[in-house]
Amino acid sequence: MSHIPSEAQKIEVEGATVDCFKLAKDGESSYYFDTSKEGPPHPMVNAMSCLKLIKGTNDKVVMINHKAPGGLFDKLGSDIAYEVTDLPDGLVQIVFRSVDADEESDLAQTSCHG
Repeated sequence: MSHIPSEAQKIEVEGATVDCFKLAKDGESSYYFDTSKEGPPHPMVNAMSCLKLIKGTNDKVVMINHKAPGGLFDKLGSDIAYEVTDLPDGLVQIVFRSVDADEESDLAQTSCHG
């Protein structure tokens, strides 16, 4: 079962190591990727690559993963909000949005440690 909408179009995202997709609807773009079958560093690398696309916009990034990426959350500043939803198949969906805040995320940090 795919959690990426069938109408989303595959796109190239600089630095991404798994396929990324874009769905534009009602003036907002959503960027999707699925790292549920991948281990480190793919979830971190793809999240940081896709988050660069939404910085300062009303767009969102939707990540599908096998668990909530705590190491990724620790690296985000207050300018990136996220919501974690448990999916019926045991995976998790994390929706990221850019928000106005004083603390900016360093989106170049793609290492899972340190």
